[in-house]
Amino acid sequence: MEPPDSIELAFHVPLPPSTSTLFVDSEPSPGNQLASRHSRETLRSVNEVALPPADGGFGAWSFLAAAFAVEAIVWGFPDAFGVFLNSYLQDPRYASQKSATSLLPLIGTLSSGIIYCSAPIINPITARYPHHRRKSMWLGAALCSGTLFAASYATQIFQLIILQGVLYAIGGSLLYLPCISYMSEWFIARRGMANGILFAGTSAGGLLIPLALPLLTGKYGLATTLRILGIGMAVLLFPILPFIRGRLPPTRVQIQGPIPRGAPGPQSWIRQPGFWVLIAVNTLQGAAYFVPIIYLPTFARDLQVNSSKAAITVALLNATSVVGRLSMGYLSDSFNPWMLAFAILATTSLTNFVLWGVLSHSFAGLLAFGVAYGTVAGGWTCLWTGFVRPLAKDDLVMSTTLYGYLLLSRGIGNIVATPISARLYTQHHLYLQGNVTTGHGNMNATMARTGFDVGDKDGRFATMIVYVGTCFAGAAGVAALGWMLDRRSRRARS
Repeated sequence: MEPPDSIELAFHVPLPPSTSTLFVDSEPSPGNQLASRHSRETLRSVNEVALPPADGGFGAWSFLAAAFAVEAIVWGFPDAFGVFLNSYLQDPRYASQKSATSLLPLIGTLSSGIIYCSAPIINPITARYPHHRRKSMWLGAALCSGTLFAASYATQIFQLIILQGVLYAIGGSLLYLPCISYMSEWFIARRGMANGILFAGTSAGGLLIPLALPLLTGKYGLATTLRILGIGMAVLLFPILPFIRGRLPPTRVQIQGPIPRGAPGPQSWIRQPGFWVLIAVNTLQGAAYFVPIIYLPTFARDLQVNSSKAAITVALLNATSVVGRLSMGYLSDSFNPWMLAFAILATTSLTNFVLWGVLSHSFAGLLAFGVAYGTVAGGWTCLWTGFVRPLAKDDLVMSTTLYGYLLLSRGIGNIVATPISARLYTQHHLYLQGNVTTGHGNMNATMARTGFDVGDKDGRFATMIVYVGTCFAGAAGVAALGWMLDRRSRRARS
């Protein structure tokens, strides 16, 4: 006997390309059995045409290419802010204002931190109103380009904070977060690889923008450079937005029956210790990762190199992070993410103390640190897929929610790190200013025996280097705890 009539409706459920979205199965009589079979085949063929294939095809690859470009543009500017900061600190209009050394780094932190922290707010809205996601992206693109253009007219630091920091981040959130929400529709089996390619866009933007900024600012000045960047962003973004679209029609409705007694609920991940361990590791990683990106050009300036060479440090760091992101994205599909997390966090801590703290007394040593740091630390976010997959299973809404909390925790770490690192830098900076009048100026870079010594005779960056390395070491220790809990949980299920 055939099962009773049933209708399955799907909303953002990753179906294989050969499966129909609508399946109707009724108890056929001998007279209409042939017609029923013909009806099912017709429905299946119609839906196969309507539903593009996942993990391949023009729709999937064009989406990934466009999302890669959005990632490069939106995140390229915050990741290149170290070059902006170096220029702002050398511009008398801004450097002479009160608390400039503490306030100017906030611009880069806010431009990235708000995007991270807004995920738990924007993601539920886009899940509730998915048909407005593309409108949000158009608005976000206009806001990002418009705020950079408007920042060119700013004369006060607080104006830069509002325009290039807060409003740019709001535009980036409206553009970026709806964009990546489509990823789980287009890529299922190869999602880790696709995320690795997507997140490599940040590295591409972080490579090109720092190299272009010194050339533009040297020729046109900061104000005109910001106008060029604002217009260029609009020219690059608007033509690619039509390719960022969903694989599944947003009009479908997800209908779920009651949860069986004793079965895990949709938010059972909240009660799992491993999730909170992951949040702790992610926050510590965010509290350390962005500090070198912001301060490497300033560190390079104290090595007596020009602004173009100083920008190369960040560009090289971002470029080599492509290797880390692609490799971690690939490995996260096959290996335990906790094992990978412990390995990269412990290695990053060691890299920070040895290559930055000891060997970066020369420009070549600083470049070596940038290469190693980008390669090892840059792949962290590509492990998120491996962490989220066992928690969310095939629930795309839950997957987006978990990504939102990971973005939030990393954003909190980023925002908290800024006043700490600025304070560590400012303490020695004020000491240096106090000694200028007595003839004890900046220590010549050739006199520095280690990276800890660079800056002044006490080493302006020494405590900052220790702070970053300690955060990564702490994150590695917490990741080891998560790895142990994960192994215990796997043994309990087997």
